[in-house]
Amino acid sequence: MQETSNILGAFWDSTRPWAEGLAILGIGAVAGLVAVFIARLALKLVLARQNPALAETVRKRWMGVLAWFLPLLGVYLALPATKRLAELPWLRAALVSLLIFGVGLLVVRLARAMEDLLGQRLQMDVADNLRARKFHTQFRILRQVLTLIIWLLTGSAILLQFDGFRQFGQGLLASAGIASLVIGFAAQKTLGNLIAGFQIAITQPIRLDDVVVVENEWGRIEEITLTYVVVKIWDERRLVLPISYFLEHPFTNWTRSSAEILGTVFLHVDYTVPIDGLRAELQRLVKDHEDWDGRVAEIVAFEARPTTLELRALVSSRDSGAAWRLRCDVREGLVAWLQREHPDALPRFRAEVS
Repeated sequence: MQETSNILGAFWDSTRPWAEGLAILGIGAVAGLVAVFIARLALKLVLARQNPALAETVRKRWMGVLAWFLPLLGVYLALPATKRLAELPWLRAALVSLLIFGVGLLVVRLARAMEDLLGQRLQMDVADNLRARKFHTQFRILRQVLTLIIWLLTGSAILLQFDGFRQFGQGLLASAGIASLVIGFAAQKTLGNLIAGFQIAITQPIRLDDVVVVENEWGRIEEITLTYVVVKIWDERRLVLPISYFLEHPFTNWTRSSAEILGTVFLHVDYTVPIDGLRAELQRLVKDHEDWDGRVAEIVAFEARPTTLELRALVSSRDSGAAWRLRCDVREGLVAWLQREHPDALPRFRAEVS
């Protein structure tokens, strides 16, 4: 009996530091969970009442990360108070690595939260959204650059926590000249696209939601990344182009300085057409049309051809989508008026038989 008691006592003496260390780490984790609860409570009772938009952004972007980051931070802060566990180098390296990853993730989420908050003030779904498109394009590209830099620094800081990777890094520095040449040659196009992304963000030849004609396709800029641009074509297809394309090739941007645009309708008619009557019909068609912005509505004789007179109707709209609808309605209305009122003014061929 005495021997059994001695064995149990020796076992407890050997395991007691580990048990105490685990208990201390548990207390640190509980303290972190309490901090998470306090943060959620402050978010709900204080911030949500003063600024609901900010509270929703913080809840969406940060609270999920803080739910595990703060308990982990509590465990790390409690680690020096333990005896045996603090002597484990791999445990400390693992905790530091996870905390570095959490800090990097929080900074990335901070950039996303700033984009959300500023984006709420500059809406894209308005008629004159030039300022909003400028902001969203610049901030999105800069955020992507910042995210890339943060993750590179985070990964480097995590690898430096381990001796093997630290020695590997020192070996890389010794051969940095050759490595830089090889990497630069292999990543020439990738680096070119990254530089082009910076140029797009600064000079802004294209912006999000711009209406462009690229590769003989009409569409809107749907997405801009550091390496490629997605153009949503009018028939719901997507045209994906390298971002350097917009610096090396000509393209048409309908909304470069303003969303307002002029639309044209061409008609081929007989020389006997009453142009003044056609002008009056155009004014009647656009007067109450929801897509006409009231700036321009006129008809001119654009070309005198051997068999027909080519007329151009010019109408203005607030954006390209409205211009498309207005052009279609004006074209249909003018043709219907000619068929109804002056069918003899429709195109016809004359021949003289002798």
